[in-house]
Formats: sequence, structure tokens, C-alpha cells
Amino acid sequence: MTDAGQGQPASELISKRIAELGDWRGETLGRMRRLIQEADPDVVEEWKWMGTPVWSHDGIVCTGESYKKIVKLTFAKGASLQDPADLFNASLDGNVRRAIDIPEGGDVDEAAFKALIRQAVDLNRSGKAKPAKKAKS
Repeated sequence: MTDAGQGQPASELISKRIAELGDWRGETLGRMRRLIQEADPDVVEEWKWMGTPVWSHDGIVCTGESYKKIVKLTFAKGASLQDPADLFNASLDGNVRRAIDIPEGGDVDEAAFKALIRQAVDLNRSGKAKPAKKAKS
């Protein structure tokens, strides 16, 4: 379950990344990780693509990347998910993925986020992915 992680478990590599960030980005990534695990206790943590935390359950649920000004959570099949709370605010014009960009001080509706995680897991289990609605132009 590791990728270029010197044999360390992915969960350790993700914890290390969170600690290395040492600022609001680490706190945010850690909080989102906790919400993912609460929403799906059976989620599998992976470390892919030269250092990207990935949460999977019967396929990729989402990735967690940190940049200078945002923490980005990209849902692999986000375009097929219902998002009544409008959490998705990035990658909106793609056919498959959708992302949530969280800036410093940004807040995410925890209940709505957990609902997205559970919906993504259900979609992976069903093996079907159809766009939930047309992408906004």
C-alpha cells in the first residue's frame, strides 16, 4: 500500500506529511482525514503518485493535496455525486472529478462532507458512475 515510501505504511506517511506541514494546512488535512475515517471506518489509506495521500474503498474515494494557499480534496468520481451543500468549488468543468479547495481559515460543513464520502464509497461499490448533473459552463 505504499509508493516510494521506503516501506512505511501509508497511514504513517500521511501522518508524517500532516506533521511536516506544521501549519494550518496540516491542521486542515488532519481534520479532513479524521472526517473521512469517521464517515467510512473501513477506508483504506494509500500513498501514491510520489507523495499524495489517497483514501480508497473499492476504488479511489478522494485524494488530499496541500499547496501554498489551499488544501485540495479531489473526488475521483465527484461529477457523479450529488452535492446539495455545494462543497465542490474546483475542477467543476471536468467530466469525472470534482474538488474542494480549502483556503486558510476556510470551513467545510462536516456533515455534508461526510455525506459526500459515504456517497463516493457507495458509488464505488455499485461500480457505476454517471454525471449527477451537467457541469456548469
